[in-house]
Amino acid sequence: MVGIAVVQPMRRGEREVAVAEAPELRHVIWYKDRGLRKLYGLAIALFFASATTGYDGSMLNGLQILPVWQDYFKHPTGSILGLFGSIYSIGSLAGLPFAPYLCDLYGRRIAIMAGCLFLFLGVAIQSASQNFSMFIAGRFFVGFGNSMASNSAPLLLTELCHPQHRGRVTTVYNQLWDIGSIAATWITFGTFTIKNNWSWRIPSIFQAFPTFILFSCIWFIPESPRWLISRDRHAEALTTLAKYHSNGDETDLTVQFEFREIRETLRLEFESKKSSSFLDFIRTKGNRYRLLLVVALGLFSQWSGNGLTSYYFALVMKSIGITDHNEQFEINGSKTIVSLIVGLIAAAVVDKVGRRPLFICATSGMFVCFVLWTACSSLYDLDHNLAAGKTVIFFIFLHGVFYNIAWSGLLVGYTVEIMPYKLRAKGLMLMNFFVQAALVFNQYINPIGLAHLNPRWRFYSIYCGWLLLEVIFVYIFFIETRGVTLEEVAKIFDGEDAEVPHVDVDDVHEKNQQVEVHQVESVQQRVEKV
Repeated sequence: MVGIAVVQPMRRGEREVAVAEAPELRHVIWYKDRGLRKLYGLAIALFFASATTGYDGSMLNGLQILPVWQDYFKHPTGSILGLFGSIYSIGSLAGLPFAPYLCDLYGRRIAIMAGCLFLFLGVAIQSASQNFSMFIAGRFFVGFGNSMASNSAPLLLTELCHPQHRGRVTTVYNQLWDIGSIAATWITFGTFTIKNNWSWRIPSIFQAFPTFILFSCIWFIPESPRWLISRDRHAEALTTLAKYHSNGDETDLTVQFEFREIRETLRLEFESKKSSSFLDFIRTKGNRYRLLLVVALGLFSQWSGNGLTSYYFALVMKSIGITDHNEQFEINGSKTIVSLIVGLIAAAVVDKVGRRPLFICATSGMFVCFVLWTACSSLYDLDHNLAAGKTVIFFIFLHGVFYNIAWSGLLVGYTVEIMPYKLRAKGLMLMNFFVQAALVFNQYINPIGLAHLNPRWRFYSIYCGWLLLEVIFVYIFFIETRGVTLEEVAKIFDGEDAEVPHVDVDDVHEKNQQVEVHQVESVQQRVEKV
């Protein structure tokens, strides 16, 4: 029987040891390297899995503003409106268990393809809906398919990245949520003038567009070298690493180090246990710590007040006296653009500033903004103070800025970084499970709370208390993963028990020189024979 011990905050010294042992490899500027330009050019398609998720949240916001949609579905409120929002997340929860098994058994690419096909089915049903039940069924399949694709795409992206670019690339991945959100906001704004059902069917159809790009490009994206090695396809893995990380040079020092560290790490992991299970998350101190962080990442990412503005922005605007549909669209659209800009700036500095400082800054800022948001909302409720109502808009914007400093971009990247290979797919699935579980709760409870807990500042005050707990937790438990390879991160969590081999860079360099000498001698011998 495995006992669950109390998880203690990670000692900072364990990270310093891991960083000290990490090798100094050749610095590479991606846009000056042909192989990396090609790799990241292809990898852009993987970002669209995140864009689809962002599209859904803003699309539902936009549909609620459309009079035709409201009339067609009989002006849903309370629990009915909550079901409209939460059914996507319920579908996502249903699809999550399939993702890690498809990823580990058949590869990351196959799992992405399967998710895309289910999403296409859902969009077709949703767009052709004739009644409430059909629309709900379509959204269920959209959530089911996108959960499989969005659970697999960041794994493939992270495992293909050059070690020096992993933080920036994976942070940009989740920022595409905002691209999808912006697209949905302005597409629904554009169809607002259409006075028939195409005003909501067109945005529904466009939900398939990001996934269409992903599905069209996935055939050309290489498979994960780590997955290839896990299936004993070592030659293919080395070829992939060399093609994209060193322009085909298999003797390159960085490529040889990556290949040997991945190979030996997977060998140690599989020697200790050939297959992994979810019970592994409670079997060691390091894995229990990872599990704690995964649960926190999933819940905090959705219970920080962002759910109010992502899915029920129209209700929040009405609560402060903004009822004009055009004004609601403009505010929502501007907010998503600002969020994207902030997120991209955060992605550019993540490897310089680090993950932990960004998380602390973002969470603390959200707490302060929400307290002031609640205070101004209470002033508006007391005497309909218009200045207080306008100030709420400012703090909604600022809250979104702080959220995007860390929680939007780092959510997936940080989760993937802290997991060892054999638990990576399952860890990301667990994080997404808690994201979707939190969303189901949020999307169902938020409209009920906004409708029945009056004045509304009382409902907002619940978030204030929760955000304070988030700030304390992040400060105590979140650790830094900057500056080390995926394999070296394991040493931060597991210390001396980490299943990571010591790969000597000097030894790799010496062996590469021996190979080069042997190749030269072979050529000379062939020349002499001629």
